[in-house]
Amino acid sequence: MQISPIPTLSEEINDIRLRTADIVANRIIPNEATIYAGGDKSKKLRKEINDEVKKQGLWAPHLPSEYGGMDNGFLELAYMNEILAWSPLGNRLFGVIAPNSGNQKILVKYGTDKQKKKWLIPLINQEMESGFSMTEPDSAGSDPRSLKTTAVKEGDEWVINGHKIMTSNGNRADFLVVMCKTEDDGDEGGANSKMTQIIVPTDSPGLTKVRSVPIWGHTGGDHMEIKYENVRVPLENALGARGSGHQAAQDRLGAGRVYHCMNTIGQMWRAFDIMVKYATEREVHGGKLETKQFIQGFIADSYMDIQASRLMTIHCSEIMDKEGDARVDISAIKVFVPAAGTRVVDRAIQMHGWRGVSSDTPLAGMYQGFRTLRLADGPDEVHRILIAKEILNRYHDGLSWDFGV
Repeated sequence: MQISPIPTLSEEINDIRLRTADIVANRIIPNEATIYAGGDKSKKLRKEINDEVKKQGLWAPHLPSEYGGMDNGFLELAYMNEILAWSPLGNRLFGVIAPNSGNQKILVKYGTDKQKKKWLIPLINQEMESGFSMTEPDSAGSDPRSLKTTAVKEGDEWVINGHKIMTSNGNRADFLVVMCKTEDDGDEGGANSKMTQIIVPTDSPGLTKVRSVPIWGHTGGDHMEIKYENVRVPLENALGARGSGHQAAQDRLGAGRVYHCMNTIGQMWRAFDIMVKYATEREVHGGKLETKQFIQGFIADSYMDIQASRLMTIHCSEIMDKEGDARVDISAIKVFVPAAGTRVVDRAIQMHGWRGVSSDTPLAGMYQGFRTLRLADGPDEVHRILIAKEILNRYHDGLSWDFGV
C-alpha cells in the first residue's frame, strides 16, 4: 500500500489517511491469517490494534465525538474508508462495522436517553452485537412498504408477528432493530407512515432463529431467517415516533449505500494492487504477464473503473456534507461502483487463474461481496428508475440537469 498526501485535501484529512494506512498496512494486513484463525493470539492482536486505533483517535469515525467517535463528515469518511477497506478486518478493528454502525447512527438520531444507555453505549464499546431485520421472504425487497410483519399494541407492550429473512448479523446479535407495520390499513396516512422500527432482544420468547441462510454456498454465516411469533417487548423499545420507521430506514440505507461504495473502492484498490504486482512477476509464454496486451488492457480498464468510482463517490459525499439533494448521486454510485468493482476483481481473478478462485487470495470473496451489493439496499433496477425519474422531473419543470452541482 502506497498512500501519499492529496494536495487538495486539508492537512487534517491527509493526516487521518496516512495514520490509517500505517495501521492497515503494517498491523492488519500482515496479520489477517492469524486474526481470522481465532484463539488467544487472535484476541491479543485484536486488542492491541483496537488500543492503537483508539490511542490515535481513529476509533468510530462515523460517530459524534460525544460518543467517542471522530465527528467525521461523509467526505472525510470517504477518504478514510477507502484505506480501511483494503482489509476485510479494517472496519471492525476501527469500530465501524455494519450492521452495528448503521444501528448506532439510528440510535444516535432516534433513540431516547434510556435506549442510548441500554443499547447504544454497549454497542459502541463492543460489549454487544446488533442486527437489522427488515427483508421478508414473501415481500418484494424493492418495495419496503409491502412488509407484512406487524407490531400491535397490547397494554404497555408491542406484540410482534412476522417472518424475516437475511437478518444481518442475526446469528451473533444481542438485539435486533426490526421493521414492523404498526398501523392498520384503515388508518390515515400513506404506507410510509405505517412502519416503526422496534428494538427486540434476541432472547425474547417467541423469537426463533430458523436457520443461517447459506450465502454463495457458505453455511454457518450471520444472515438469519427469523420468525416472530407473539414476541412481546415494551412500548419504549420503539425507535423514534410511531410511524417513523420508513424515514429511519431511508436515513440508514441512504448513508449505508455510500459507506458500501466507499468500502468497495478500497477493496477494488487492493485487487488492482494485487493484479498489477502479479503481472510484473508472473512468467508465461516466454515473458512477463505485463508484456501481454490483454493484460495491459485489464490494467487500463481497471484504473478507469476505480478512478471513476472514486470521483463519483467523493462528489456524492460532498453533496451529503452540504445537506443537498443527493438522491440521484446515491443511486448512481450504488449502481455503478459495485458493478465496476465486479469488473476489476473479475479481471484480477482471470489473470491469477486457479489462484483467483481459491482462498489463497482475497479476490473470490471480493467478487461475491460486490455481486451481492447489486441486490443489497435496493436492487440496481429500482435505483436506475429513481435516477431517470428525478432527471425527467427536472426537465418537465422546464429546467435542465446541471452536472456541476
